[in-house]
Amino acid sequence: MVIDRTGLAEFLRRRRESLQPDDVGLPRGQRRRTTGLRREEVALLCHMSTDYYSRLERERGPQPSPQMIASIAQGLHLSLDERDHLFRLAGHNPPTREAAGEHISPGLLRVLDRLGDTPAEIVTELGETLRQTALGVALTGDTTGYDGPARSIGYRWFTDPAARRLYAPEEHPFLSRLFTSGLRQVVTLRGPGSRAAHLADLLLARSAEFRTVWNDHEVGVHPHEVKHFVHPELGALELNCQTLLDPRRSHSLLVYTAVPGSESYEKLQLLSVIGAQALR
Repeated sequence: MVIDRTGLAEFLRRRRESLQPDDVGLPRGQRRRTTGLRREEVALLCHMSTDYYSRLERERGPQPSPQMIASIAQGLHLSLDERDHLFRLAGHNPPTREAAGEHISPGLLRVLDRLGDTPAEIVTELGETLRQTALGVALTGDTTGYDGPARSIGYRWFTDPAARRLYAPEEHPFLSRLFTSGLRQVVTLRGPGSRAAHLADLLLARSAEFRTVWNDHEVGVHPHEVKHFVHPELGALELNCQTLLDPRRSHSLLVYTAVPGSESYEKLQLLSVIGAQALR
């Protein structure tokens, strides 16, 4: 396929101009004259330089890679149909549409964008973090940057001792059962040859604990409503976890809150300060 530079530039401009800062969780600011988002705001959302993005809108620069196009599609909150159209304009075949794909629906992104003062994250059915709020990063660290199997919290749980430090020790046996049960259900759902089955094979080869729990054939283990975290700076935190499921994409939005007036609630207020300092 050949890149349609004019079509790509026009589509990007139209999509940028149709979005307002409020739509994507950005502050509006003063004396705003731009129709829709500014180019530098889109570049920020798409994790690329303003110069790179601007050249695309001006029909210049190299052909963007599929990874860059996927990032732009997510940053502009495109639907799957819009994402596929963008890929074709850029001269690439669109990714296969899978129920377990990684493209987040615009609706779920809009909800996340409005949770700026709350720890929250969007995860796949394999426990791979796709997006986090700033306070979510302050709570658990940036969990979006892992590669390969380590993107899954279940994989890290059984292969990386550091993954367990964030959770109270008394919760560890239950979490081992939870992650194993969840993976078994996804393997059954997606079948042999799936990414879930590959993940299970890797863990069976690498972790004796996983093999033991896996051989129990336990399914239907549900997460506790209250999660017990151990933050490196704030210590113990008891947080309620509410889950919003997007069944069409097999994505879950996890939102962590504390009971008002509790010690954990006060610690969350401190966490917002720590998170702001880290961003600066």
